[in-house]
Amino acid sequence: MLKVPKHQVAGHQAIDGKLGPLIDDSGRFYKPLQDAERGTKELTFYKSFSSDTQVPDHIRRFFPVFYGSQLLEASDGSGLLPHLVLQDLTSNCLNPSIMDVKIGSRTWYPEASDNYIQKCLEKDRRTTTVSLGFRIAGLRIYESKESGCWKPGKKEVQSFTADNVRSVLRKFVSSNSSIGSNVNPDCSFASIVYGGSAGILEQLLELKEWFEEQTIYHFHSCSLLILFDRESVLKGRTPVAEVKLIDFAHVVEGKGVIDHNFLGGLCSLIKFVSEVLSNSKESSINTCFLESEKK
Repeated sequence: MLKVPKHQVAGHQAIDGKLGPLIDDSGRFYKPLQDAERGTKELTFYKSFSSDTQVPDHIRRFFPVFYGSQLLEASDGSGLLPHLVLQDLTSNCLNPSIMDVKIGSRTWYPEASDNYIQKCLEKDRRTTTVSLGFRIAGLRIYESKESGCWKPGKKEVQSFTADNVRSVLRKFVSSNSSIGSNVNPDCSFASIVYGGSAGILEQLLELKEWFEEQTIYHFHSCSLLILFDRESVLKGRTPVAEVKLIDFAHVVEGKGVIDHNFLGGLCSLIKFVSEVLSNSKESSINTCFLESEKK
């Protein structure tokens, strides 16, 4: 039975009679093909990417598994519509914390209409897209069974400044990031989520290494989904932290040219995550020193 994804943080949502993605209990995510050419382009990308021998196997893990397309009853009741059938990235998480980060200082694609470019440019300037090379498009931070999760609204997310982004990246890996709390985030999970050989930072650096060389695709208006099962952390277990690329309606051929727009935004995000990790390590050292002084 198909149902509405409860962990979705950005994009069109299948609520209140609107068209949006659906999931099932087998770990599959059904995304309706978008109108105009966008849906067709995204389907074409997935078909091309899944069979492209130029893409290294270790890079494929950063993309959702593609199972094909299928005609399904649309969530808005408009009848049968073609859907992409993809891996549900949160199917193995009980209560994940998720961040959708749109990468690049320019979100429009070549050959876009003047109206579309103007619309994108206004939003890019209004958010941190131009200034930082990326913007947070949506997030949810799981707190506990009692307090639920913090999921700021669309307007609040779009108003984030560079300082807000730093704060959110800290809250994302903190044990004291209670809803409405003004307490300084402790970043107590930073070392196991952002750090380590399998942490978010290492995954971002692995992607960066590929983007420094790959000239196959240009990823316009794509997002990085950053997630981990926060409940596992709260129970003392080491979480599986993941980075996934999503949203490929505006991917175009690279034609032998490096995707500097995406690479620049990725490098900027890496810098921000690195700062949080470095500061958390310094804070831990200082805390240990102060505690030893008291003894």
